[in-house]
Amino acid sequence: MHLIVPFAGTVSAAGQQALQSLALPHLERLLARLSSGPAMGSDEFSLNTPHEQAIAQASGWGDRQASLADAALPFAAARAAALGLQAPPDKLAAWGLLTPVHLQVSSDGISLTDPDSLALDEAGSRELLEIVRPLFESEGFTLHWAAPLQWLASHPLFEGMTSASLDRVIGRNVNPWLPDLRAARLIRRLQNEVQMVLYTHRVNDRREAAGLPTVNSFWLSGCGRLAASAAAPAEAVQVDDRLRGPALSEDWAAWCEAWRALDAGPVAALASNPISARLTLCGERCALTLAHQQRPWWQALSAHWRKPALHGLLGGL
Repeated sequence: MHLIVPFAGTVSAAGQQALQSLALPHLERLLARLSSGPAMGSDEFSLNTPHEQAIAQASGWGDRQASLADAALPFAAARAAALGLQAPPDKLAAWGLLTPVHLQVSSDGISLTDPDSLALDEAGSRELLEIVRPLFESEGFTLHWAAPLQWLASHPLFEGMTSASLDRVIGRNVNPWLPDLRAARLIRRLQNEVQMVLYTHRVNDRREAAGLPTVNSFWLSGCGRLAASAAAPAEAVQVDDRLRGPALSEDWAAWCEAWRALDAGPVAALASNPISARLTLCGERCALTLAHQQRPWWQALSAHWRKPALHGLLGGL
Protein backbone atom coordinates (compact mmCIF):
# COMPACT_ATOMS: atom_id res chain seq x y z
CA MET A 1 0.00 0.00 0.00
CA HIS A 2 1.19 3.46 -0.95
CA LEU A 3 -0.25 6.15 1.34
CA ILE A 4 -0.30 9.73 -0.01
CA VAL A 5 -0.95 12.49 2.54
CA PRO A 6 -1.84 15.93 1.10
CA PHE A 7 -1.17 19.06 3.19
CA ALA A 8 1.19 17.24 5.55
CA GLY A 9 3.14 20.52 5.72
CA THR A 10 2.36 24.16 5.12
CA VAL A 11 4.06 27.43 4.25
CA SER A 12 1.80 29.32 6.68
CA ALA A 13 3.71 30.89 9.57
CA ALA A 14 0.87 30.03 11.97
CA GLY A 15 0.81 26.48 10.66
CA GLN A 16 4.57 26.14 11.08
CA GLN A 17 4.24 27.32 14.66
CA ALA A 18 1.47 24.80 15.36
CA LEU A 19 3.64 22.08 13.85
CA GLN A 20 6.38 22.62 16.43
CA SER A 21 4.13 21.41 19.24
CA LEU A 22 2.80 18.40 17.33
CA ALA A 23 3.82 14.94 18.54
CA LEU A 24 3.45 12.13 16.00
CA PRO A 25 5.06 9.03 17.53
CA HIS A 26 4.07 6.53 14.84
CA LEU A 27 5.34 8.79 12.06
CA GLU A 28 8.61 9.31 13.91
CA ARG A 29 8.97 5.56 14.30
CA LEU A 30 8.28 5.06 10.60
CA LEU A 31 10.66 7.80 9.47
CA ALA A 32 13.47 6.14 11.41
CA ARG A 33 13.02 2.99 9.35
CA LEU A 34 12.40 4.39 5.89
CA SER A 35 14.60 6.15 3.36
CA SER A 36 13.51 9.09 1.23
CA GLY A 37 13.95 9.58 -2.48
CA PRO A 38 14.32 12.91 -4.29
CA ALA A 39 11.65 15.52 -3.57
CA MET A 40 8.98 16.13 -6.19
CA GLY A 41 7.71 19.64 -6.90
CA SER A 42 9.06 23.14 -7.19
CA ASP A 43 7.37 25.77 -5.05
CA GLU A 44 3.97 26.92 -3.82
CA PHE A 45 3.34 28.77 -7.10
CA SER A 46 3.19 25.77 -9.46
CA LEU A 47 -0.15 25.07 -11.15
CA ASN A 48 -0.37 21.57 -9.67
CA THR A 49 -0.02 20.86 -5.97
CA PRO A 50 2.62 18.35 -4.87
CA HIS A 51 -0.03 15.81 -3.87
CA GLU A 52 -1.59 16.01 -7.34
CA GLN A 53 1.84 15.48 -8.85
CA ALA A 54 2.35 12.46 -6.60
CA ILE A 55 -1.04 11.01 -7.54
CA ALA A 56 -0.29 11.59 -11.22
CA GLN A 57 3.06 9.83 -10.96
CA ALA A 58 1.56 6.92 -9.03
CA SER A 59 -1.18 6.68 -11.68
CA GLY A 60 1.37 6.32 -14.47
CA TRP A 61 0.63 9.65 -16.15
CA GLY A 62 3.62 10.97 -18.06
CA ASP A 63 7.34 10.40 -17.90
CA ARG A 64 8.56 9.79 -14.36
CA GLN A 65 11.57 11.96 -15.10
CA ALA A 66 9.53 14.92 -16.39
CA SER A 67 8.30 17.71 -14.16
CA LEU A 68 4.60 17.51 -13.34
CA ALA A 69 4.52 20.87 -11.56
CA ASP A 70 2.88 22.76 -14.44
CA ALA A 71 1.83 19.87 -16.67
CA ALA A 72 -1.68 19.05 -17.84
CA LEU A 73 -2.86 16.34 -15.43
CA PRO A 74 -6.02 14.57 -16.68
CA PHE A 75 -7.93 14.21 -13.44
CA ALA A 76 -11.22 14.97 -15.22
CA ALA A 77 -10.57 12.30 -17.85
CA ALA A 78 -9.76 9.78 -15.12
CA ARG A 79 -13.00 10.62 -13.34
CA ALA A 80 -14.95 10.30 -16.60
CA ALA A 81 -13.36 6.91 -17.27
CA ALA A 82 -14.24 5.73 -13.76
CA LEU A 83 -17.88 6.71 -14.40
CA GLY A 84 -17.89 5.02 -17.80
CA LEU A 85 -18.52 8.28 -19.65
CA GLN A 86 -17.66 8.58 -23.32
CA ALA A 87 -16.74 11.80 -25.08
CA PRO A 88 -18.17 12.35 -28.56
CA PRO A 89 -15.70 11.22 -31.28
CA ASP A 90 -14.86 14.79 -32.25
CA LYS A 91 -13.90 15.68 -28.65
CA LEU A 92 -10.79 13.43 -28.64
CA ALA A 93 -11.76 12.21 -25.15
CA ALA A 94 -10.27 15.41 -23.74
CA TRP A 95 -11.95 16.46 -20.49
CA GLY A 96 -11.99 19.29 -18.01
CA LEU A 97 -13.37 19.48 -14.47
CA LEU A 98 -15.76 22.37 -13.76
CA THR A 99 -16.29 23.15 -10.09
CA PRO A 100 -19.18 25.47 -9.15
CA VAL A 101 -17.75 28.18 -6.88
CA HIS A 102 -18.44 31.43 -5.08
CA LEU A 103 -16.13 34.32 -6.00
CA GLN A 104 -15.90 36.96 -3.28
CA VAL A 105 -15.22 40.54 -4.40
CA SER A 106 -13.35 42.78 -1.96
CA SER A 107 -11.03 45.77 -2.00
CA ASP A 108 -8.10 43.32 -2.22
CA GLY A 109 -9.42 41.66 -5.37
CA ILE A 110 -11.49 38.58 -6.16
CA SER A 111 -11.01 35.50 -3.99
CA LEU A 112 -12.41 32.00 -4.28
CA THR A 113 -14.09 30.56 -1.20
CA ASP A 114 -13.92 26.86 -0.38
CA PRO A 115 -16.60 25.14 -2.50
CA ASP A 116 -17.41 22.87 0.44
CA SER A 117 -18.92 25.92 2.16
CA LEU A 118 -21.59 26.07 -0.57
CA ALA A 119 -23.30 23.01 0.95
CA LEU A 120 -24.49 22.01 -2.52
CA ASP A 121 -26.64 18.90 -2.66
CA GLU A 122 -27.31 16.83 -5.76
CA ALA A 123 -30.60 18.54 -6.63
CA GLY A 124 -29.16 22.04 -6.28
CA SER A 125 -26.05 21.16 -8.25
CA ARG A 126 -28.04 19.57 -11.08
CA GLU A 127 -30.31 22.62 -11.24
CA LEU A 128 -27.32 24.93 -11.57
CA LEU A 129 -25.79 22.74 -14.26
CA GLU A 130 -28.96 22.90 -16.33
CA ILE A 131 -29.01 26.69 -16.00
CA VAL A 132 -25.53 27.11 -17.47
CA ARG A 133 -25.62 24.13 -19.85
CA PRO A 134 -26.82 26.16 -22.89
CA LEU A 135 -23.84 28.52 -22.56
CA PHE A 136 -21.42 25.60 -22.89
CA GLU A 137 -23.28 23.52 -25.42
CA SER A 138 -23.59 26.50 -27.78
CA GLU A 139 -19.78 26.47 -27.89
CA GLY A 140 -19.47 22.74 -28.55
CA PHE A 141 -18.91 21.48 -25.01
CA THR A 142 -20.56 18.29 -23.75
CA LEU A 143 -21.42 18.38 -20.03
CA HIS A 144 -21.98 15.56 -17.54
CA TRP A 145 -22.94 15.75 -13.88
CA ALA A 146 -20.59 13.68 -11.71
CA ALA A 147 -21.05 15.02 -8.15
CA PRO A 148 -22.36 18.19 -6.49
CA LEU A 149 -18.97 19.86 -6.92
CA GLN A 150 -17.89 17.99 -10.05
CA TRP A 151 -19.21 18.78 -13.52
CA LEU A 152 -17.30 17.08 -16.31
CA ALA A 153 -16.94 18.71 -19.72
CA SER A 154 -15.46 17.36 -22.94
CA HIS A 155 -14.10 19.60 -25.70
CA PRO A 156 -11.03 19.62 -27.99
CA LEU A 157 -9.94 22.80 -26.20
CA PHE A 158 -8.96 20.69 -23.19
CA GLU A 159 -6.33 18.75 -25.11
CA GLY A 160 -3.12 19.59 -23.23
CA MET A 161 -4.58 22.71 -21.59
CA THR A 162 -2.92 23.62 -18.30
CA SER A 163 -4.96 25.15 -15.50
CA ALA A 164 -4.36 25.87 -11.84
CA SER A 165 -5.48 23.33 -9.28
CA LEU A 166 -8.53 24.30 -7.24
CA ASP A 167 -6.48 23.68 -4.09
CA ARG A 168 -4.04 26.38 -5.21
CA VAL A 169 -6.79 28.99 -5.49
CA ILE A 170 -9.07 28.43 -2.50
CA GLY A 171 -8.91 31.42 -0.16
CA ARG A 172 -6.66 33.37 -2.52
CA ASN A 173 -6.90 36.10 -5.13
CA VAL A 174 -7.83 34.30 -8.35
CA ASN A 175 -6.21 36.74 -10.81
CA PRO A 176 -2.68 35.24 -10.78
CA TRP A 177 -4.19 31.77 -11.28
CA LEU A 178 -6.56 32.44 -14.16
CA PRO A 179 -5.74 30.52 -17.36
CA ASP A 180 -3.64 32.36 -19.91
CA LEU A 181 -5.92 34.64 -21.93
CA ARG A 182 -4.55 33.58 -25.29
CA ALA A 183 -4.77 29.86 -24.56
CA ALA A 184 -8.17 29.96 -22.83
CA ARG A 185 -10.01 32.97 -24.20
CA LEU A 186 -13.23 30.96 -24.52
CA ILE A 187 -13.03 29.74 -20.92
CA ARG A 188 -12.57 33.27 -19.63
CA ARG A 189 -15.57 34.41 -21.65
CA LEU A 190 -17.70 31.55 -20.34
CA GLN A 191 -16.72 32.42 -16.76
CA ASN A 192 -17.99 35.96 -17.36
CA GLU A 193 -21.21 34.74 -18.99
CA VAL A 194 -21.91 32.27 -16.17
CA GLN A 195 -21.43 35.06 -13.64
CA MET A 196 -23.94 37.27 -15.47
CA VAL A 197 -26.54 34.51 -15.77
CA LEU A 198 -26.29 33.43 -12.13
CA TYR A 199 -26.03 36.93 -10.63
CA THR A 200 -29.76 37.62 -10.72
CA HIS A 201 -31.08 34.07 -11.02
CA ARG A 202 -33.77 32.90 -8.61
CA VAL A 203 -31.68 29.89 -7.58
CA ASN A 204 -29.28 32.29 -5.88
CA ASP A 205 -32.16 34.27 -4.39
CA ARG A 206 -33.24 31.06 -2.67
CA ARG A 207 -29.71 30.36 -1.48
CA GLU A 208 -29.36 33.84 0.01
CA ALA A 209 -32.73 33.49 1.73
CA ALA A 210 -31.47 30.24 3.26
CA GLY A 211 -28.26 31.94 4.46
CA LEU A 212 -26.07 30.09 1.97
CA PRO A 213 -23.35 31.58 -0.26
CA THR A 214 -24.36 32.19 -3.84
CA VAL A 215 -22.91 30.16 -6.70
CA ASN A 216 -21.65 32.73 -9.17
CA SER A 217 -18.93 31.11 -11.28
CA PHE A 218 -16.94 27.94 -11.97
CA TRP A 219 -13.30 26.92 -11.79
CA LEU A 220 -11.64 24.80 -14.47
CA SER A 221 -8.97 22.24 -13.58
CA GLY A 222 -7.71 18.73 -14.33
CA CYS A 223 -7.70 19.13 -18.12
CA GLY A 224 -6.43 16.69 -20.73
CA ARG A 225 -6.99 13.12 -21.83
CA LEU A 226 -5.73 9.76 -20.65
CA ALA A 227 -3.10 8.38 -22.96
CA ALA A 228 -3.83 4.87 -24.18
CA SER A 229 -0.21 4.02 -23.37
CA ALA A 230 -0.38 5.21 -19.76
CA ALA A 231 1.24 2.68 -17.48
CA ALA A 232 -1.03 0.87 -15.05
CA PRO A 233 -0.32 1.65 -11.38
CA ALA A 234 2.11 -0.87 -9.95
CA GLU A 235 0.67 -0.59 -6.44
CA ALA A 236 -2.50 0.18 -4.54
CA VAL A 237 -2.65 3.89 -3.72
CA GLN A 238 -4.61 5.39 -0.83
CA VAL A 239 -5.01 9.17 -0.60
CA ASP A 240 -5.91 10.36 2.91
CA ASP A 241 -6.97 14.00 2.62
CA ARG A 242 -8.24 14.63 6.15
CA LEU A 243 -5.65 17.43 6.58
CA ARG A 244 -6.93 19.32 3.52
CA GLY A 245 -9.97 21.07 4.99
CA PRO A 246 -8.25 22.39 8.13
CA ALA A 247 -5.20 23.51 6.12
CA LEU A 248 -7.23 25.40 3.50
CA SER A 249 -9.31 27.09 6.20
CA GLU A 250 -6.14 27.73 8.26
CA ASP A 251 -7.66 26.07 11.32
CA TRP A 252 -4.38 24.85 12.73
CA ALA A 253 -5.84 23.39 15.92
CA ALA A 254 -8.09 21.18 13.77
CA TRP A 255 -5.15 20.43 11.47
CA CYS A 256 -3.07 19.19 14.43
CA GLU A 257 -5.98 17.10 15.67
CA ALA A 258 -6.40 15.58 12.21
CA TRP A 259 -2.67 14.84 12.09
CA ARG A 260 -2.88 13.02 15.43
CA ALA A 261 -5.79 10.92 14.16
CA LEU A 262 -3.90 10.16 10.96
CA ASP A 263 -0.83 9.17 12.97
CA ALA A 264 -2.86 6.84 15.18
CA GLY A 265 -4.62 5.25 12.17
CA PRO A 266 -3.11 4.75 8.70
CA VAL A 267 0.41 5.82 9.69
CA ALA A 268 0.41 3.42 12.65
CA ALA A 269 -0.69 0.64 10.29
CA LEU A 270 2.26 1.38 7.99
CA ALA A 271 4.65 1.55 10.95
CA SER A 272 3.61 -1.95 12.01
CA ASN A 273 5.04 -3.31 8.75
CA PRO A 274 7.73 -0.86 7.58
CA ILE A 275 9.29 -3.27 5.07
CA SER A 276 6.27 -2.98 2.77
CA ALA A 277 5.45 0.61 3.69
CA ARG A 278 5.46 3.42 1.14
CA LEU A 279 4.51 6.89 2.33
CA THR A 280 4.37 10.16 0.39
CA LEU A 281 4.12 13.32 2.49
CA CYS A 282 2.99 16.38 0.56
CA GLY A 283 3.08 20.06 1.42
CA GLU A 284 2.52 23.17 -0.66
CA ARG A 285 6.01 23.18 -2.18
CA CYS A 286 7.08 19.57 -2.59
CA ALA A 287 6.28 15.92 -1.94
CA LEU A 288 8.64 13.40 -0.40
CA THR A 289 8.25 9.64 -0.80
CA LEU A 290 9.67 7.35 1.85
CA ALA A 291 10.07 3.61 1.42
CA HIS A 292 12.04 0.70 2.83
CA GLN A 293 15.50 0.19 1.38
CA GLN A 294 17.94 -2.54 2.24
CA ARG A 295 20.66 -1.08 4.48
CA PRO A 296 23.75 -2.48 6.21
CA TRP A 297 22.91 -4.08 9.56
CA TRP A 298 24.62 -1.33 11.58
CA GLN A 299 22.53 1.36 9.89
CA ALA A 300 19.34 -0.63 10.45
CA LEU A 301 20.28 -1.10 14.10
CA SER A 302 20.97 2.60 14.61
CA ALA A 303 17.50 3.42 13.27
CA HIS A 304 16.03 1.97 16.47
CA TRP A 305 17.46 4.78 18.59
CA ARG A 306 18.05 7.71 16.27
CA LYS A 307 15.39 10.43 16.40
CA PRO A 308 14.37 11.77 12.96
CA ALA A 309 13.97 15.50 12.43
CA LEU A 310 10.18 15.25 12.14
CA HIS A 311 9.38 18.97 12.42
CA GLY A 312 12.14 19.93 10.01
CA LEU A 313 10.95 17.40 7.43
CA LEU A 314 7.28 18.45 7.57
CA GLY A 315 8.17 22.13 7.78
CA GLY A 316 10.19 21.90 4.56
CA LEU A 317 7.43 20.38 2.46
